[in-house]
Amino acid sequence: MIRVLALACVICAGAGHAAAQTDPTEAARAAVDRLEAAQVALAGAGGAREQIAALTEIVRAYEDGLAAMRDALRRIAIERQRLEAARDIRSTEIGRLLGVLQMLDPQTAPLLLLHPSGALGTARAGMILADVTPALQAEVESLRAQLQEITDLQTVQDRAIETLRQGLDGVQEARAQLAEAVSNRTDLPLRFTEDATGTALLLASTETLDAFAGGLGQTIGIELAAIDADPGSRRGTLVLPVQGQVLRGFNQPDAGGIVRPGVILATRPRALVTAPLAATIRFRGPLLDYGTVVILEPGPDLLIVLAGLAETLGEVGQVIPEGTPIGLMGGETPNIDVILSETGQGGGAARSETLYLEVREGQTPVDPAEWFALE
Repeated sequence: MIRVLALACVICAGAGHAAAQTDPTEAARAAVDRLEAAQVALAGAGGAREQIAALTEIVRAYEDGLAAMRDALRRIAIERQRLEAARDIRSTEIGRLLGVLQMLDPQTAPLLLLHPSGALGTARAGMILADVTPALQAEVESLRAQLQEITDLQTVQDRAIETLRQGLDGVQEARAQLAEAVSNRTDLPLRFTEDATGTALLLASTETLDAFAGGLGQTIGIELAAIDADPGSRRGTLVLPVQGQVLRGFNQPDAGGIVRPGVILATRPRALVTAPLAATIRFRGPLLDYGTVVILEPGPDLLIVLAGLAETLGEVGQVIPEGTPIGLMGGETPNIDVILSETGQGGGAARSETLYLEVREGQTPVDPAEWFALE
């Protein structure tokens, strides 16, 4: 695994001359360091919690490293397009000039070089021709250098594509190992057992998220422990549960005019979603028109709603530590051709999935910016 991202550093460095923007090399190197540290932690992990933490870090490191690789590939493709366009223009200009020079028949050159204005004009014409020749040679050398640079970029791109392909396989393997480790985990405390009948009745009888959140008490079978956590000190500092960007703000209508009291985060396909706080899993599964939902309860009268996942991890009633994986986003990891086609769309083109994030205090939704560092 480590060799894949280590090679990514070399490739990103090779692509460094391709753009004057922030070089992705440092991002790839940081991902390699994180991956190495996580591999060491995984090798020395003595329990399920340590193994899951290490696997989570491995997946995150892969996600960061692959993002740097995608960035590098886009920059390589852009630079190739620029150089090829410049090459075509210069090739056309040189071709036209060579065509003019070839019209000068060597056998009749003395006559053709006789200028109508006499000897002075002839001398001037000779001087112009003498100046054109070295300039033309310089253009040819410059064109040759551009062709070599295009060839070098093609080599770098081919290596980057192969490395990216290996990295995509590696992150899929890491996600599978993580999902298995979470499903086999037995060391998490249970705050309550779920009343499956109560959950089914609540789902069938509610038409809004407000009503569902208000009736969550009906889903508790046997109470095993009470919540004594106080997450208030973390207000405004929480890290987002998924690597993404804010696409739509609190109470901001979408394209269809629908207003929801939460924020929409744009994420990459199959991105890992983690718990922003130690919390109890109160619900997981399909809910109304929100898709697959996970509801966390970090403390009394505080709920965090995450909607739009494709897969969920963990069990209802479990008390999970901060940073615990709770699911994966949907979509399919794009193939190499799709990644290369994103060259003109910028880094946001890869964020094709959306996660809905809502925070509820008591029965009232509040702006997630009050709890999360959205910037």
